[in-house]
Amino acid sequence: MNGGSNIFFFLGSASGFLSVALGAFGAHALKEKLTPDLLTVFETGVRYQFYHTFALLVVGWAIQKYPEPNFSIAGWCFVAGIFLFSGSLYALALSGMRWLGAVTPFGGLLFLAGWLWLAWQFWKV
Repeated sequence: MNGGSNIFFFLGSASGFLSVALGAFGAHALKEKLTPDLLTVFETGVRYQFYHTFALLVVGWAIQKYPEPNFSIAGWCFVAGIFLFSGSLYALALSGMRWLGAVTPFGGLLFLAGWLWLAWQFWKV
């Protein structure tokens, strides 16, 4: 197995685990503690993390299948996007500090960059 693909299979699997755990935490432990608005913010973070969990697994697969193009750049964009986008939403929901929402768009831009890079690499194969 390609060593480059292993990291993205691992990160995707870990992110999937965390997505399910955080989703359950939000649905059960936070339901009575957060306002509906902040719970929605938290759930948006979980949803986008889970979407990009699958993207990480696709990157791992693509690295194995097509060793020539550089799919890992897309993978690292997705990882950073999860931290900035979902992470800032989790922090905002749990702390109530609205200024954290200013970080979220940078994560969204990294998600977009990851998808564009992934598309470009698939175009080249």
